[in-house]
Amino acid sequence: MATASFRWILQLHKDVPKAARFYAQGLDFSVNVVTLRWAELQSGPLKLALMQSPSEHVVSEKGYSSLLSFTVTDINTSISKLMELGAELDGSIKYEVHGKVASVRCLDGHVLGLYEPLRFY
Repeated sequence: MATASFRWILQLHKDVPKAARFYAQGLDFSVNVVTLRWAELQSGPLKLALMQSPSEHVVSEKGYSSLLSFTVTDINTSISKLMELGAELDGSIKYEVHGKVASVRCLDGHVLGLYEPLRFY
């Protein structure tokens, strides 16, 4: 039996309700709890916790962040939805042999990786 089990991934945000809306509307997360200082969201088995940042500097000044990677069915539609919610495309969409990949910077500078696998018909 494992002595530890994964609980959640935590991100710090300036505006927790806005960040919860970003993930719910942009990537179809289910919102379990949302307050001004805390939110819990879920996508399949992944649990994402959002907490209000204790300072103005959410992502380090070097621009580094955790990377959350998501498989999407349509990368172009996903990027459009996320950009409407405040994300910025970080580079261009890359067309790899296995599918399309892209990175976006979401609210407060966190990085999201998007992957659309190649479909064989």
